[in-house]
Amino acid sequence: MARHDITSTRLYVDAPLEAGAGVPLAREQANYLIAVLRLGEGDGLLVFNGRDGEWRADIADASRKAARLVVRGLTRPQPQTPDLHLLFAPLKHARLDYMVQKAVEMGAGAIRPVITRRTQVARVNLERMRANVVEACEQCGVLAVPRVDEPVALDRVLASWETDEPGRRLVFCDEDDHRNGPLAALAGLAPGPLAVLIGPEGGFDEDERKRLRAMPDVTAIPLGPRVLRADTAAVAALAVVQAALGDWR
Repeated sequence: MARHDITSTRLYVDAPLEAGAGVPLAREQANYLIAVLRLGEGDGLLVFNGRDGEWRADIADASRKAARLVVRGLTRPQPQTPDLHLLFAPLKHARLDYMVQKAVEMGAGAIRPVITRRTQVARVNLERMRANVVEACEQCGVLAVPRVDEPVALDRVLASWETDEPGRRLVFCDEDDHRNGPLAALAGLAPGPLAVLIGPEGGFDEDERKRLRAMPDVTAIPLGPRVLRADTAAVAALAVVQAALGDWR
């Protein structure tokens, strides 16, 4: 059974939301509502901004170039942002789009690209990533919009992990771990702040693997007997971690 309204149009806005507030829309949003969805004045939709919860709003003024909403009432309060980070080596556009969208659906609260020694894609389009985050939130009823970080070298992230992320368990998917499955590796770990690390298409460098395995707050897990693409591995790892330690329990 759905836990929220999945039939109404949902739209992300950056404006503050409260009863009676007027919200002017950007031209692209107005065109989407009026020209694409064929909505008009008086039609209702749901709006959210990642801060103030979800609200029912009505279209007050409508044209393809401009539209204004009037906020009516709160439908869902703002939840806490999930304390689960996804760290990953950047991928090519289509696969990266998929990974980011699915990470939002799986409950990631932060999207953090990291540059490993074998990363093949050095440049990351952060605006495109943020657009994919918003689209996934709109489509799936997510109110806590995950943040998208600037790319950082993995070596730098690991060097300051204990200082910058005290108490956060880092689960890294080790392609050279030959155990049958990940659940045994996660058994016995206490729930708490979590991060999942996915390597590049060529896998982690051996020095990176040794460094990760030597860190006290790091747990290596396998992802089964088959080779997974990086975007598939991200979804699989997030599902396993959520089921074992996260909000699927």
